[in-house]
Amino acid sequence: MNLKLNKYEIERFSRQIILKNIGAIGQKKIINSKVLIIGMGGLGCPVAEFLTRAGVGTLGIIDSDYVELSNIHRQSLYDVNDLKKFKVIAAQKKLKNINSKTKVFCYKIRLNKDNCAKIIKNYNYIVDGSDNFKTKFLINDFCKESKKILVTGAISKFEGHIFTFDFKKKRTPCIKSFFQEKEVVDDVMNCEYEGVIGTVAGIIGTIQANEILKKILKIGKSLNGQILILDLLNLNFRKVKLKKLKNV
Repeated sequence: MNLKLNKYEIERFSRQIILKNIGAIGQKKIINSKVLIIGMGGLGCPVAEFLTRAGVGTLGIIDSDYVELSNIHRQSLYDVNDLKKFKVIAAQKKLKNINSKTKVFCYKIRLNKDNCAKIIKNYNYIVDGSDNFKTKFLINDFCKESKKILVTGAISKFEGHIFTFDFKKKRTPCIKSFFQEKEVVDDVMNCEYEGVIGTVAGIIGTIQANEILKKILKIGKSLNGQILILDLLNLNFRKVKLKKLKNV
């Protein structure tokens, strides 16, 4: 890996490079990283934006939906000019304006068991911003099988959950250690049903982006095998360690 930054990169990322935990070597790691974001909604938008601003070299973004008016209050990459456009196409345009050096690959599809492995294998870090359990379990299983690093987020009302799973490490629990497949009756974790305040999406998505950057740089304390629970209405924050279950 060429560790030399050009003049443009030094100026652009100077406020990151000056941090002792990052420096030129860390910035090059960010530039050479490949991150896949599944779901370009309330979580995926801030994740994509801040990873692009940080200088991540390659981003994959997956979503089959169009931008709707009800999305705009929490999905920070879209505005009224994007209505009825594919989310990934609208997001790609905004991200290119933020950092033209980041390669953004769009997948106008809904992730399923037939296309999941083919896409995920091309990326080192996976961000789950999906809004249903079926997709979350699917992502979890493929990341576990292919030993990827996965950061999962979920939001509802004034609350958010963040999980980090480093499946390169042995005996790492997974999302099924918290949500049991057989116990999940309602597959939908959708803001349309329970509602959400837009700031919650921004905060949780930004923390997900921060977790990915920490993993790329191999710095800080990891959430690996834990869940961070945020109650932003009452400002309560807690971490819970997940126990790896048998046969999971």
